[in-house]
Amino acid sequence: MEILISTSTSKPIYEQITSQIKAQIMSGALQPGEALPSMRALAKSIHVSVITVQKAYEDLQRDGFIETTVGRGTFVAPLNRDFYQEEQQRQAEEHLLRAADIGRTSGIPLETLLKILTMFYQEGE
Repeated sequence: MEILISTSTSKPIYEQITSQIKAQIMSGALQPGEALPSMRALAKSIHVSVITVQKAYEDLQRDGFIETTVGRGTFVAPLNRDFYQEEQQRQAEEHLLRAADIGRTSGIPLETLLKILTMFYQEGE
């Protein structure tokens, strides 16, 4: 598992860890049941505090991406299809929000944005 920490972003380190692990799980790079490094091992490998990794793991567990068992370790949780779809929709909403902001500030009509989105959506069919 590879985690890259950027010091040139305002995003907190624990959020960088959380989002990268989520992305690896959702892309299939990390499979359900696969063991994750211990908090201490991950903290050491990416040169951050154990408390920072602990916060990331707590968020991932709360969101259903990982499961931690005392004495066994931390593992990728079985995929919950509804949760997966919800997370994908949340990500799509973030991108659409950005597109809407660009459209508004650039004077691109909503109808044009809708046509573009419809075209992209239908290309995948």
